[in-house]
Amino acid sequence: MDESLLIHNQVTDAVLSRRTVRSYSGQKLTEQQLQTLMQCALWAPSGRNAQPCLVRVVQNKEMLDRLNWDFKDTVGWDTPAYTRWDSNPVYQTAPCMFFLFAESDARVDAGIMVENIAIAAKGIGLDSCIIASVGALFDGPFASKWKELLRVPHTAGFMISIAVGNGLEAPEPKPRRAEQFLLIDSLD
Repeated sequence: MDESLLIHNQVTDAVLSRRTVRSYSGQKLTEQQLQTLMQCALWAPSGRNAQPCLVRVVQNKEMLDRLNWDFKDTVGWDTPAYTRWDSNPVYQTAPCMFFLFAESDARVDAGIMVENIAIAAKGIGLDSCIIASVGALFDGPFASKWKELLRVPHTAGFMISIAVGNGLEAPEPKPRRAEQFLLIDSLD
């Protein structure tokens, strides 16, 4: 791929510069930041416009700490179930976490929505970490407790989550596999 041919604007630059961040300041998101991210999630496309995702946003440190405790009790305190498991909580020290659930298998729709949140966060100067491992909590012995706390129907399944906040690190980009791409422009 030829990077010299890229079109740069605020959106493409947010996509190209976004990195997974796993260390955050404790500063809560402002109401304006939170509303912006929720609107960007709301406007994510979904198959047949079904809009199947139930979104729960937690910006309460005590609740995130309790969630982390139950998560570690579920997966084991010394089990490397996620990156930096030995020093970071599952929410990666972020002050805000979005949880996506759905009544049916809506993993594609949830993936699109979480990407909208990640790119929007970068676009407004925030960082993020998309987290799937917390799903173990919603399949384990604490599932009912947390679905009740998050006001999620017991029939809804966990899809994915994303931690958002002001990052304290600027990770280098990881290598990309450009050889996976092939432009097919003829019938030959």
